[in-house]
This record gives sequence, structure tokens and C-alpha cells, in this order.
Amino acid sequence: MTLDRLVCANCAAPVSEGRCPVCRANRARMQQEGPFAGLNPATLIALLVVLIAAVALLAHQSA
Repeated sequence: MTLDRLVCANCAAPVSEGRCPVCRANRARMQQEGPFAGLNPATLIALLVVLIAAVALLAHQSA
């Protein structure tokens, strides 16, 4: 999930704005999770399919 869609339960503002300590803590935690943390499952599956297709294409060309 991305920060722009999260709403803080403490202050009811978007977490991306960081208005309260809870927002700032959650924003910092989500930014440390890694490069693929913000991607939804459909995007991850699409990337996996593209990767598998690229590997299959390379294997077919070398054979």
C-alpha cells in the first residue's frame, strides 16, 4: 500500500503529510520496508510474468 492512500487513525489526515507523531512513525516505517513494499500484488505478478517470458525467450534463442 502506498502512503498517499493511508489515512491516520490518530489525526484523520493522510499519513504522507506526517501531521502527528503516529503519522511520522508510520511514514518512516513504510519508507524503510524496501523497493517492492509499495507495489500491489497485481503489479508484482505482472513483473514476474515479464521476467519469466524474458528468461524463456533467452533460453529459446540460445538453443
